Amino acid sequence: MSKAKTLSVMAIVIAGVAAASWYTFGANPALTAPTQASYPIINVDSKEVVGQYTIPSDLLIEKEPDAAAILYGKRLLNETRRLLPNNVGAAMNCNSCHIDQGKAPRGAHYINSFVSYPKVMPRSGKMVDLAGRINGCFMRSMNGKAVPVDSPEMQGMLAYMKWLAQGVQAGQKVQVPIDGPLDHELIANPERGKALYGAQCATCHGMDGEGLKDERGNIIFPPLWGDESFNIGAGMARTFKAAVFIKYNMPMSVNSHGAWGQGGVLEDQDAVDIAEYFTHMPRPDFAGKVNDWPNGKKPKDARY
Repeated sequence: MSKAKTLSVMAIVIAGVAAASWYTFGANPALTAPTQASYPIINVDSKEVVGQYTIPSDLLIEKEPDAAAILYGKRLLNETRRLLPNNVGAAMNCNSCHIDQGKAPRGAHYINSFVSYPKVMPRSGKMVDLAGRINGCFMRSMNGKAVPVDSPEMQGMLAYMKWLAQGVQAGQKVQVPIDGPLDHELIANPERGKALYGAQCATCHGMDGEGLKDERGNIIFPPLWGDESFNIGAGMARTFKAAVFIKYNMPMSVNSHGAWGQGGVLEDQDAVDIAEYFTHMPRPDFAGKVNDWPNGKKPKDARY
């Protein structure tokens, strides 16, 4: 066997191991990354530090009085497509984008979600509560339908996010970054992005952006374009929004302790070029886009 072919086979094997680790870790509600990181809790207005927050272990959920609801919400966020097929049109789970079950710094975490809503969202120009924000993701990122607010499913997802925000009150936030800085003045080069995608992303997400499923149809890595991907109204369909996520979370791996190893591989220009390439590939439309940014200030990377 040639050296090039040997390296190619090794890459496929390594990718398979990473995929298996990701699937087991992401889909099994009994598992979570062992993290003891501590972050300051501050008052949003005064910036005064009022306490410390430690990302909680899922092993503590069973001690909660509403443990059943929390665990159900956690499972729904991990296995959204399988458990809510009537609400999810894409081959996506919530935690396809919210890394480490919504606990990872710079991984679109849920840590401050429960105490941050309701608030006015620039895209809708309206006050939105947390259930409304979740349903926005279902209709855009999941290319699906809203979940009834009074349903056990929505109440379970809210219960998980409330549990994750334990010890944090309204008007406070945990100083743990949800994303990171990136140069938004860069000029994207989609042709360069296509080459980088092939080298850095295609092993997991497919050369045609189709993603990867196991033999039972469960999602291992989500599709990045095509009929089963997020629609044009999703935040991830915007170049710079996607580029920030890519820079700080991709390529993804799991270390020997079972915790996520995130990003740190790509430069800003790399992430922007890759994002420009795949966000502009064909994907489902979103009828509600006509109502977005009613007060102006539409982001420069909006697709419509």
